[in-house]
Amino acid sequence: MTSTAPAPIPPVLAEVVRSGFVEGHHRGSLVVLAADGTVEHAVGDITTPVFPRSSNKPMQAAAILRAGLDLSGERLALTAASHSGEPFHLDLVRKMLAEQGLSETQLQCPPDLPLDPVEAETYLAAGHARERVTMNCSGKHTSMLAACVKAGWPTETYLDPAHPLQQLTREVVEAAAGERVASIGTDGCGAPLMALTLPGLARAFRHFVLAPSGTPERRVADAMRAHPEYVAGTRRPDTWLMREVPGTLSKMGAEAVQAVALPDGRALAFKIDDGATRALGPVLSRALELMGVDASVVARIGEAPLLGGGIPVGEIRAAF
Repeated sequence: MTSTAPAPIPPVLAEVVRSGFVEGHHRGSLVVLAADGTVEHAVGDITTPVFPRSSNKPMQAAAILRAGLDLSGERLALTAASHSGEPFHLDLVRKMLAEQGLSETQLQCPPDLPLDPVEAETYLAAGHARERVTMNCSGKHTSMLAACVKAGWPTETYLDPAHPLQQLTREVVEAAAGERVASIGTDGCGAPLMALTLPGLARAFRHFVLAPSGTPERRVADAMRAHPEYVAGTRRPDTWLMREVPGTLSKMGAEAVQAVALPDGRALAFKIDDGATRALGPVLSRALELMGVDASVVARIGEAPLLGGGIPVGEIRAAF
């Protein structure tokens, strides 16, 4: 009779401290790449593929450009976005639909509330219901549909992994990551989701910032960095980081995934196993410190206070 050794317990990336008492932990894995693309720092298992979730969106946006849809500026940034649902986001999604002769009913992302809690409260208070255009991936879905129209591809099946657009997306993902997609699933928005290792995800972001000017990958990176508020929102760390550390490309994903590349090719990617997005900021802040990023925004991103009776009594802090 053979026995299987138990899987190693992932290391703690962040700990939850309340009133000086450690009451919880967030475990996961993280990789930091040096400017030449080699692994400079690793925590936990970086060889097992993960679903990058919305950290895949820059690659999806590059595939849309390669399909022949000409986008730039705010429109291209919104294509790579997990937008907060602020009015300027929704206005541009609706404008893009109109420009391409599309309707909201053609979007196959699910109806949802704005991603930002403040915007969600305002939206509900105004008497609105969940809409497809309000879903944080609506910019990407609008551009996916428009790319299909431009290329003469079916629009009804644009989310099928066998669709030409999704096959092209896989090619872009694999070329940027330098590895084969390990698995294909379905993301929260309904789009195909392509699994990579953390080094592969970090390499993809590195590839985008170092790509030659004018290539689809570089165009996506440049649009995101020039218009970070369209990639995320006015109250989001991705926006703060891209705005305050020039040349940085940053994109979070659901289930606590984060990828970042600096303009010199240094890059990072991590995944928090339990999907707790509350630990994203502290872990990202510590990883940026390891990379030598010296900017006030790093400390701001790392702030994650715990409240007791409405006042701060502790924090979530990095533990590596």
